[in-house]
Amino acid sequence: MTYRMILNQTSYFGRGAISNLADEVKSRGFERGLLITDKVLLETGVVKKITDILDAAGVKYDVFSDVAANPPVENVKAGVAAAKKIDAQFLIGLGGGSPQDTAKAVGIIVENPEFSDVLSLEGVAATKNPALPIIGIPTTAGTASETTINYVITDTDAKRKFVCVDPHDIPVIAIVDPDLMDTMPRSLKVATGLDALTHAIEGYITPGAWELSDSVHLTAIRMIAANLRASADGDREAGEKMAYASYIAGMGYSNVGLGLVHGMAHPLGGRYDAPHGVANGILLAPVMRYNAEHTGEKYRDIAEAFGVEGAATMPLDEARKAACDAVAKLTVDLGNPTKVSEIGVTEEGLDALADDAFADVCTPGNPRKATRDEIRELYASLL
Repeated sequence: MTYRMILNQTSYFGRGAISNLADEVKSRGFERGLLITDKVLLETGVVKKITDILDAAGVKYDVFSDVAANPPVENVKAGVAAAKKIDAQFLIGLGGGSPQDTAKAVGIIVENPEFSDVLSLEGVAATKNPALPIIGIPTTAGTASETTINYVITDTDAKRKFVCVDPHDIPVIAIVDPDLMDTMPRSLKVATGLDALTHAIEGYITPGAWELSDSVHLTAIRMIAANLRASADGDREAGEKMAYASYIAGMGYSNVGLGLVHGMAHPLGGRYDAPHGVANGILLAPVMRYNAEHTGEKYRDIAEAFGVEGAATMPLDEARKAACDAVAKLTVDLGNPTKVSEIGVTEEGLDALADDAFADVCTPGNPRKATRDEIRELYASLL
């Protein structure tokens, strides 16, 4: 068995880390860039923090801020046009998963124009060239898109999200600056934090996991269990820990894959426009219970990471239950929805959701091989 790890060339962490942006841009000889972001970050002044640095360094740039949540194919095509218009030499993905995923797709297509339809990037596309160099700057602590080889785009015509997995898309530079995350509203801190937790847990239990990925995922689980509640309530130090935990989880899951939680969450985003982290939060504990008997001792580790008393010595079935209960309690404590009906799902929509989830690229990474009917039953249990 061989294992592959793909990581950024360079990463910076800490408050004020964006001060390294200018030196990185100039040392690489970049003169023209496209900053890909969303209108909220533009209006709240977060974008200006980046453009001020570029202005001071004399770097030319345009800002593309038309990225929507759950970015559609049309966003990507518009971004490609914007990058080509200025003959961009690099891209900055500034934001949560949506701007950064858009930047990845844009960067890939600029250098691999045969995929300009966007849809053909689904799955593991046979791209030949690395993406236009990307600098990933997250403003949320959840997706870890700044350090992964994955991105997700929405096909609005088919009402579905599709996952792209491509080593050519990883940002060359990641800058994780918690100063950019402090102003996130509580709801976003909750959703993105639950996304990070899902990455860490699914990456920890997927069959492709190994010692190195286990070490980063278990570290991330501990950090999230200890800090997510306080971060959601505005604690800056806890928020900083969440920023790092998100990245740490991304280092792992990007290289070993995810599982059924993500497989079932993607259709909730594609068909009901559910925020990705919210969908993961609904599904994580129930899918953990579904998987429990196929996870060896790993739920014991998760229970210990959550601080469950006696987890190290209790019978395995109790430890597994304790891990699931701890995740469920965290979800409730944070106020995340716990039913798919809360985001608009009805009985009539279950068949389409089950079909999409069964076909999702993340689903085969689950430790328990799920049938289409079992997936439908899981959705139905959450109405």
